[in-house]
Amino acid sequence: MREEGAPQGTARVIDSPSNPRIKSALRLRERRERESTGLTLVDGGREALRAIEAGAVVESAFVCSPLLASVEARRVAEKLGQSFEPYGASIEVVEVSERAFERLAYGDRADGVVLVVRSPRASLDDIELPRAPLVVVTEDVEKPGNVGAILRSADAVGAAAVIAIGGTDLFNPNVIRASVGTVFSMPVASASASDAAGWLRAREIRIVASRVDAARLHVEADLRGPVAIVLGSEATGLSDVWRAPDVEAIRLPMTGVADSLNVSAAAAVLLYEAWRQRHASVANHAAESR
Repeated sequence: MREEGAPQGTARVIDSPSNPRIKSALRLRERRERESTGLTLVDGGREALRAIEAGAVVESAFVCSPLLASVEARRVAEKLGQSFEPYGASIEVVEVSERAFERLAYGDRADGVVLVVRSPRASLDDIELPRAPLVVVTEDVEKPGNVGAILRSADAVGAAAVIAIGGTDLFNPNVIRASVGTVFSMPVASASASDAAGWLRAREIRIVASRVDAARLHVEADLRGPVAIVLGSEATGLSDVWRAPDVEAIRLPMTGVADSLNVSAAAAVLLYEAWRQRHASVANHAAESR
């Protein structure tokens, strides 16, 4: 029977961690399963709420009512009991015990809700840009934690889009978690380096590439107007696609023994420098008022 306080649509509580429904959801932690089904997992109250509010198509949800402690998790549970107009049907909600949820949740997460959602499209053709956009491009950045952190920084500074080149799985559950769900609200795309470069040039977006061997420091570059900041992996850097004459190379100052920063840290520094330049009047006013 459905427990009191559980979302509408739930049936009896699943207690066994080896239940077929639990096992089916857990398989979505494997990239092959995500690619074959077009589905992924969203783990956590904030992440789930942001996915729902961004219009992600929720196929089903696992809820552990005793663990719905955060405001966000409880809000998700409320929304799961409603009919979702964008796709016209109630969501299947599966109530699970704490024992079963412990198997389903990632690591020590215990927000009481895990969603199975359809991975949004991630195509360059789907991105609509505002005037004078700030775009982030990553090449061969595959670690989910780094990808998620870059998405978070991009969201924080109001970037228009994030384009991932190489083997990045944008809707890996760990990317979703590291981005705190912002991957669902940020326009994203997967593309080849040549397609991404061509797409940027067709829209007259200047390309600025972060390179450890660049002569110009990041604070000397003009990061205002339509501009794309391109970052590569720490291991391989950027491909030759980003060495064209119209690509400006910049670097971060490195005065210690290390020759580079973690790519997500570098992205944060560069994006906030772009924000500073693009909001110079705001920054100057704040400095003058101190």
